[in-house]
Amino acid sequence: MPHLTAPADARRTAGGEQLGFGVPGYAHPLLAPAEWAGLARPGTPLHWAVLNIADGPGSRPDPHCLEAAGRLHNARERALHGGSPDDTVRASGGRLLGHLDLAHGERPFEELIADARSFIDWYRIGGFYLARCPTERAGLPAVRRLTGTLHALLAESDSADDGGRLVLGHGTQPYPGYAEAADQLVTFQGPWTDYRWSQVAEWTADYPPERFAHFVHGVPRTHLEEAMRIARWQGAGTIFFTDRDDRSGQSDPFATLPRYWDEIVSRIGPGISE
Repeated sequence: MPHLTAPADARRTAGGEQLGFGVPGYAHPLLAPAEWAGLARPGTPLHWAVLNIADGPGSRPDPHCLEAAGRLHNARERALHGGSPDDTVRASGGRLLGHLDLAHGERPFEELIADARSFIDWYRIGGFYLARCPTERAGLPAVRRLTGTLHALLAESDSADDGGRLVLGHGTQPYPGYAEAADQLVTFQGPWTDYRWSQVAEWTADYPPERFAHFVHGVPRTHLEEAMRIARWQGAGTIFFTDRDDRSGQSDPFATLPRYWDEIVSRIGPGISE
C-alpha cells in the first residue's frame, strides 16, 4: 500500500463507496466502435462519458456521433424508466457529456456558449466536461460564470434530467473554491507511477466521493486492486484506469479501451449511476 496523506474522514469512509466509470473521451465512433458500443452494454457501471468531435461539437452534426449518442441516451432511458430487470440498478445509465475546452481560461465565453448550444441541439447531451479547466483562484470567477450559464442552458433543454451534470477537468487538485462551481472535479489525471504515491488535499474530506474523479494510465493488471483501493482511500467515486500509456506513439492513452476492460467492469460490478 503506498504512503498517502488522507484526512480522518476519508479514512473512515475508505472502501465503502461504489466506484463507477467516467470516460474522458474515446476516439471517434467510426474509429472506436467497440468502445462506444461497450458503454451502452448492460452491467457497465458508467457514470458518464465524454463526446468530443473536434475539441468540441464540430461544425455540423456528425452521423456516427449521432448514432453513438443515441445508443447511450436510449440505454440511460431504459435504465432510469424501466426495461429489463438488470436495468433497474441503472447499470448502464450514464450521462453523455459534451467536451468544452477552456484552454486554461483563454477561450472566450461566447465561443464556449456557442459550442454548448450546438452540443445540446445536435446530440442531446446531459452535461459538459470542461477540459483544461483553470486551477488557480484567479480563474474561479470566470468558471463560475460559465458553469452557471451552462446549468441554465441544460435546465432549459429536454435532454438533461436533474439540471444536467458539469465536470471540471482540472487533472490536478485545484483551489478549493472550485468544488462549489460544478458537480464533480477531476483532481488527478496522469500515470500510475505518480498516482500510487500521490497525496490527497485535506479539504476534499468535506465532500462526498461522488464529487471527485481520477483518470490514471499505465496501470498494470496486477495493480488494479491497489489502484481501486487508492481511489477509495482518497475519496474518488469516479475512475478511469487503463493499462495504455502515452508511450509507443500513442498520444492519448484514454482514447481506447484498456486490455482488461471486462475484468475491471466485473470487479466494480453493476452500480447506481449518478
